[in-house]
Amino acid sequence: MDTSSGTVVRAEEFGTLADGAVVHRWTLERDGTRVRVLTYGGIVQSVEVPDRDGVRAKVALGLPDPAGYEAFPGPYMGALVGRYANRIGGACFELDGRTHRLTRNEGRNHVHGGARGFDKRVWRAREVAGGVELSLVSEDGEEGFPGRLTVSAAYTLDEGGALRIAYRATTDAPTVLNLTNHTYWNLAGVGPASVTEAGTDAEGGGAGSGDALGQVLRIAAGRITPVDGESLPTGEFLPVDGTRFDFREPKALGPGYDHNFVLDGPGADGSGAGPAAELYDPGSGRFLTVTTTEPGLQLYTADHFDGRPFGPCAGIALETQHFPDSPNRPGFPSTVLRPGEEFVSTTVYGFGVR
Repeated sequence: MDTSSGTVVRAEEFGTLADGAVVHRWTLERDGTRVRVLTYGGIVQSVEVPDRDGVRAKVALGLPDPAGYEAFPGPYMGALVGRYANRIGGACFELDGRTHRLTRNEGRNHVHGGARGFDKRVWRAREVAGGVELSLVSEDGEEGFPGRLTVSAAYTLDEGGALRIAYRATTDAPTVLNLTNHTYWNLAGVGPASVTEAGTDAEGGGAGSGDALGQVLRIAAGRITPVDGESLPTGEFLPVDGTRFDFREPKALGPGYDHNFVLDGPGADGSGAGPAAELYDPGSGRFLTVTTTEPGLQLYTADHFDGRPFGPCAGIALETQHFPDSPNRPGFPSTVLRPGEEFVSTTVYGFGVR
């Protein structure tokens, strides 16, 4: 247990996977925020923050045990997604004159790292100041990606209770990389769960929650990358003016979003962290701010949830990342990582009330 940084850090065994692998859970607590992180998939299992009356509740969707996450892998709930978050068209890309063919796990395309991406790996964990650092090695050829990749993600709580996720990676051969966290947020508070195939949720929270629609969203983006019928970008940049994608001023969120927004802030050109989004729940008074070094933000309203174990739009994903299909889109910011370089990316989730 570390308290020198102002964050209380605890670790415990959380259960086992079907193959017998042991999963640990790390709890971080500081200034009213409590976060639980699993070594399985780098999953943010729960986030608890107070409302305007000081009542703390869960605001991130989660499941109660490892079996739940194995039973419902598709939503990527709270997971660390890689090697490549989002989609790569045709499950292939060319790099330095060589074509690399990836696992097809969404029709003809590759999505979120493939059949056994980073969300389905058990990560090594070590305590660091203010939290926990998870790490793993992705061997050359995993899911079709070139290069032996060494990657880490540090989950820490800043002063004020903000959750910081700092990613680092190196490779021994040219590759592509795009990492994100796939937490679904519901700032109204995650309610009691119903009994599902994953069991009764005593810790994770959320299967019985209402939807998150109507919460007020602002995104610091004047453009999106429009998509085709396969949810792949067309390669264009569409101004949001006069469209339903204009969240530059806060407005209540409706359904029907699974789109990449091109951020306007400093993170858009890699020069540093910049504002990405703010989500606000008028009922509870809670708000969430997202700041990132990444150039894009994927807004996903989870319309396709079918009640097992969550209903449609039960949570809102705000995934900071590079753009979908960037390896096949030379006009997009590059996701290439080469030997001798270090991938560095940081996203901070701040919490408050008004």
